[in-house]
Amino acid sequence: MTIGRFGLRRRDYDFPPFRPPSEANSLLLRVTRGCPWNRCTFCSMYKGMKFEIRDLEEILEDIEAARDLYGDRVRTIFIGDSNSLMAKTDMLVKILNTLSSSFPHVERVTSYARAKTIAKKPLEDLIKIRQAGLTRLHVGLETGDRELLKGIEKGATPEEMVEAGRKAKEAGFEYSLYVLLGIGGEEKWEQHARGTAEVLNQIDPHFIRVRTFVPQPNSPLYETMTDGRFQLASPETILKETKLLLEELQVTSQFLSDHISNLLPLHGKLPEDKDRMVRMIGEALEELKENDSLREEMEMRRHLTNL
Repeated sequence: MTIGRFGLRRRDYDFPPFRPPSEANSLLLRVTRGCPWNRCTFCSMYKGMKFEIRDLEEILEDIEAARDLYGDRVRTIFIGDSNSLMAKTDMLVKILNTLSSSFPHVERVTSYARAKTIAKKPLEDLIKIRQAGLTRLHVGLETGDRELLKGIEKGATPEEMVEAGRKAKEAGFEYSLYVLLGIGGEEKWEQHARGTAEVLNQIDPHFIRVRTFVPQPNSPLYETMTDGRFQLASPETILKETKLLLEELQVTSQFLSDHISNLLPLHGKLPEDKDRMVRMIGEALEELKENDSLREEMEMRRHLTNL
């Protein structure tokens, strides 16, 4: 139901430039532009774009345009850009109420959010936003390891990640956390896996979505890799890291490998499907020893430059 996919080409409709893969069929509504942090060393998104909160009247006009085109066909909505919770609570409530009245059959409204923003926002405000209709938050954890979080300039500590997750769940949101496989490189994969599992176990998010780190041009970590200061993790290391992460997890989350960068299609409910997914990884590690075609395919995924 994405407006951009199905025909609306009005020049004044402001499309979000990025969205999660799980929102491929969602109506896209841009509330903010850019990223208020925009310092993560692995990220090439929103570069050269100054963060701003769009004018409320412009947003409401976009909702009206989408309503006129799609009416009651809209079932899911994604709000962009990177951190819509930066908008004032009253403004978000107004937007969400308008979405609800404009699209009476909507089942899910989601948004990117930043852990530190959630941690700082009063619980009562989060509850108001949730009750107004924002159902799910997509948040980048990347890693739970303190050293790596600092190294990639994520701007949040493990404690803040845990606080944000627990607070969002208390407010009633579905919580979707992203883990960046390989962000520790060839050397720090084990501490990355263990530290990440420790944070995830304390939050127990509804969704754990893994992405494999692929160095992107125009990101600081890409430059670090090209000058030899960061060694990209091998396919074996990525798989061992993922296996250890799964083994250490004690959660009731959905584990999803829903991205083209990932080496294996790992999907399951934890803890029920843990053994099956761990077994899949073990089999892949064995096959890598003899299957050059598999290795070539996995290597190609690690060098994508357009995600």
